[in-house]
Amino acid sequence: MKILRTADERFAALPDFAFEPHYVELPDGVRVHYLDEGPPDAPPVLLLHGEPSWSFLYRTMIPVLVSAGHRCVAPDLVGFGRSDKPSEPDDYTYARHVAWMRELVFDRLDLSDITFFGQDWGGLIGLRLLAAQPDRYARVVAGNTGLPTGDIPPGEAFRNWQRFSQESPDFPVGTIVSGGCLTKLSDDVVAAYDAPFPDDSYKAGARRFPLLVPTSPDDPAHAANLAAWAVLRRFDRPFLCAFSDGDPITRGGERQFIGHVPGTAGREHPAIEGAGHFLQEDKGPELARVIAAFIAAT
Repeated sequence: MKILRTADERFAALPDFAFEPHYVELPDGVRVHYLDEGPPDAPPVLLLHGEPSWSFLYRTMIPVLVSAGHRCVAPDLVGFGRSDKPSEPDDYTYARHVAWMRELVFDRLDLSDITFFGQDWGGLIGLRLLAAQPDRYARVVAGNTGLPTGDIPPGEAFRNWQRFSQESPDFPVGTIVSGGCLTKLSDDVVAAYDAPFPDDSYKAGARRFPLLVPTSPDDPAHAANLAAWAVLRRFDRPFLCAFSDGDPITRGGERQFIGHVPGTAGREHPAIEGAGHFLQEDKGPELARVIAAFIAAT
């Protein structure tokens, strides 16, 4: 496996991102980056990003959560951010993404009493981790995410996204993130989302993710996600849905969890108003306050 590593200078002077980097090298030689802010002995809030963003997405949420007394751990998925980027599309599979994060979160950081928040692929990967070791988790907040098994065919909009990811000669990550927001991102923020990718050779993981979403029952992840759902249907620890009101991709996605995961029962599941797909970017401090209030209440 050929591994690409983005130069540190590309991450210098990013807006509102004065966080110290932390790294773990996994047995296959892949180095994973994560943020670790707040009291080290506090129960962790695990924040997982999705496609095609990185932990920069949580820059306005982490200070709010830390000020409430929480430790925040925000990894960069392999292929994104300051984490290493294997160069070939076939280096990336759903199972391998889960294994990489499992090694980091469980085996190396040994996190427990976790409050988990996942958005987009952060949920697809993070909910698989939860299903593997549910006793490590105190509560869950899901936002603009899901755990597809492939039994429900995707819509045409998602098919178009898959085609674009494979066929477009340019894959402008910062512009893609900006297009998934309702607020207008400044040029320096767009540039920060582009920073991990000096050229297209670094984008194999970003281009591959759309193809890894299970879209048919014969998908390689079908059985594993069905098994994860069996765990979720017994998961009775607090589970909150905080989806945005302006994401055409995941609008209504909270219905897959509410009433199906026992921990969702009897809760007021808020809509994050005025936010698009990347609700952390549009309404980060507000979302962080929702998470902090949920922790305090449970």
